Amino acid sequence: MIKLDAGFSRKVGEPNYSSRGASVNVELEVESGLIGDPDALMGRIRKLFDIARRSVDAELANGPTGGNGQPAATTQTGRPNAVEQNARSATASQVRAVHAICNQQGVDPVQLANQRFGVGTLEQLTLRQASSLIDELKGSGGGGR
Repeated sequence: MIKLDAGFSRKVGEPNYSSRGASVNVELEVESGLIGDPDALMGRIRKLFDIARRSVDAELANGPTGGNGQPAATTQTGRPNAVEQNARSATASQVRAVHAICNQQGVDPVQLANQRFGVGTLEQLTLRQASSLIDELKGSGGGGR
């Protein structure tokens, strides 16, 4: 047996100087007799690369996600906001900070994020929105009351 390994990677530009990418590696064992038939071997290799390329293309065609596999942030109407759709997602540290500050202040963090930015979960916040919310909570001492 011969082991063929093909990889494909692509990165696409997004608005606001961001990008997203996908890559895949595919491994296949083929009969060792293909060594004597270079055209057939090359055909198998091309087919393997084609599978990898199509997989990456399909992944990138699915559109951006919020970094955790969830769809990117949407507006209150549920439609993606063109700017927010391609923005970086809030970090796990930011989400924890919003939770902690809201708990100290007796504020429902999800309700506050929904009121301010029209999101259903804190994980749907963009990096900029989460930062703004943290600053607001720290400055006001009671964000949504």
